[in-house]
Amino acid sequence: MWSPSSQSVAYAAYLGWLGFGLADFVIHRRTSLPQTSGVRESALHGVQIFLVGIGVLVWAVFESSWAVAALLSGLAVLHAAAAYADTMVADATRHVAPVEQHVHSVLDIAPWGFAAYTAFTAVPTWALTWDSKPISVWAALILPPVPLVLMPWVAEFRAALLANRPH
Repeated sequence: MWSPSSQSVAYAAYLGWLGFGLADFVIHRRTSLPQTSGVRESALHGVQIFLVGIGVLVWAVFESSWAVAALLSGLAVLHAAAAYADTMVADATRHVAPVEQHVHSVLDIAPWGFAAYTAFTAVPTWALTWDSKPISVWAALILPPVPLVLMPWVAEFRAALLANRPH
């Protein structure tokens, strides 16, 4: 089970991960993503955000178990595939600097770390059991991604769509 101190460490890692997501969007803006890799790359960012969001919801809805860890591992595989496609699109159309590569390293490894930590702390069962977490947990999980990841992604995708329009 999770102790209060391990919950604090896990939450700090979650917030740090979101911070790296924001840093990635700042880098994309500086490298003119809307005018280079554009909608294709930004759409892949949306896919990755969706997969991570599903993982967070799975963790929040169910008690930690081997089944939850397996679901999170599957989502990590899908996230890795989307991240690989993202890198292929970006590398073919714009310069991906070392700092961006290192930011991606954190973004790419975090889903695996989350799945592994869930497996390590899981109740040894394959059951998916509903876990009614308090509203404060839901707020702590859902509110930070809005300004740190969702709003920057919407702005990036919108800019890419506008850059792709005929003038």
